[in-house]
This record gives sequence, C-alpha cells and structure tokens, in this order.
Amino acid sequence: MFRIITCNLNGIRSAARKGFFRWMHEQRADIVCLQETKAQEHQLPPEALDAPDFNTAFVDAEKKGYSGVGMYARRKPDRIVRGLGLPEYDAEGRFVRMDFGDDFSVASLYVPSGTSGPARQAVKETFLEHFIAQLVQMKNEGRRFVICGDYNIAHRDIDVFDPKSCARTTGFLPQERAWFDDVTDRVGWVDAFRVVNTEPRQFSWWPNFPAAWTRNLGWRIDYQLVTPNLASTVRAASIYKDERFSDHAPVTIDYDL
Repeated sequence: MFRIITCNLNGIRSAARKGFFRWMHEQRADIVCLQETKAQEHQLPPEALDAPDFNTAFVDAEKKGYSGVGMYARRKPDRIVRGLGLPEYDAEGRFVRMDFGDDFSVASLYVPSGTSGPARQAVKETFLEHFIAQLVQMKNEGRRFVICGDYNIAHRDIDVFDPKSCARTTGFLPQERAWFDDVTDRVGWVDAFRVVNTEPRQFSWWPNFPAAWTRNLGWRIDYQLVTPNLASTVRAASIYKDERFSDHAPVTIDYDL
C-alpha cells in the first residue's frame, strides 16, 4: 500500500510540541502533506528537520507566522514545483508539488480562508476561479495526481455538523459548494475519502466554540482530490482523532499503487 497523509498543522512549531512528528514517523507514510506551517524554513523546529528517511520541500509565506505548505516524501522527487504561478497567492505560500517519474504527482494545497471578512472572502473566491483552471490543466496532463490540502470548503451536507446553521458561513456558502460541484462533476476530480468512506460525521476540523471537539461538531474541509485514474486504487481512508495536534485532524488514505 502507498500511504498519503494530509494535515493542516495551524503552526508547525505548535504541532511539533504536541507530538505530531512522533506520530507521523509511526505511520510509515510514503508522503505527508502539510498546510499552515506558519514558519519560515529557518524557523522549523528540530522535529521537522529530523527526518532522514524523507525528502522535504517547503514553501513559506512572505509574511512571517502565516500560511505556508510543506511535503515529506520517502522517494526522491524528480521535480519540485513551488507555487502556482500566481504571484499574489504564491507570496502566501499556498502550493507545492512533487513529480515522480513520468506519470505520478502529489501536491500540498492551502486554500485561502474567508473568515476575516468580505474582502478576504473575495480573495478566496478569486483564488478558486484561478485554481479551477489549474485543476483542468493538471488533469489534462494525463498524470496520476493527488492534491492534498485544506480546501476551506465543506462540499456536501454530510460534511458539516449542521447544514442549516452553517449555510451562511464562509466555507459552506452556496457559491463555494457550487465550485466544488464543478471540480468533481464537470472537471472530473474525485474526493478519494468518499470512495471508501460514506459515513456521516467524518470531520477534519472543529471550530473553537465550547464543546465543538468533544461533541464532534465539525466540518470536513481537508481533502485528497485525485484524478479519475486513481479512484479505483483507494483502499482505506481515516481521520486520526486520538490525539490533537491542531484544530484540524490528519487525514490518511491508502492507495494500491
């Protein structure tokens, strides 16, 4: 099995102190994708650097303590692509991609959040417009692709704890859900988690209001989207909640590659 893990750390230094890297090494993953590292590369904690079995790539935000993505891969990539070629968003450290051989690629993505207000929501929606064009392009490359990350969107009713109360909240707005419909139904990307796990209340992020975590009042906003030529290889999908490293939980998917 080929194991890929994705997790928004909400600060790589904080997650390291909470034991994320100890847990990561125990999982025997082939690739680990991280989002919201919130650190420049020279600020990475020792735990993040003590990974001799992995090849690493990080893309930092220009703004300190903000955004940032990273990847760990056991196999040495043939190519690393840092950024999407969109300067406004690349400055925020939102995308890194590794290519392996002639036909396999994995990327770590952090979609902007619109929680800070209408101006930032507009930035998010502009990003989504640009990124769906990139999804079309990547799918048309003919490679087997996995794009892991925090998409900051819960796609379907099953992906939030209360669809009615969340309907006017950024991350579950009608236009955001329609964008996700477009990604899966028109462009053809596949939500790998739902290939094998169709159970309700499978959440990967929890708001900070009291008891959200203990009562499992969460959202599923962390995905591994795959090209159709990988959908049949998905064998298992899980969300790890025995420990808390962040306000997100790691999402692990096993592929028969």
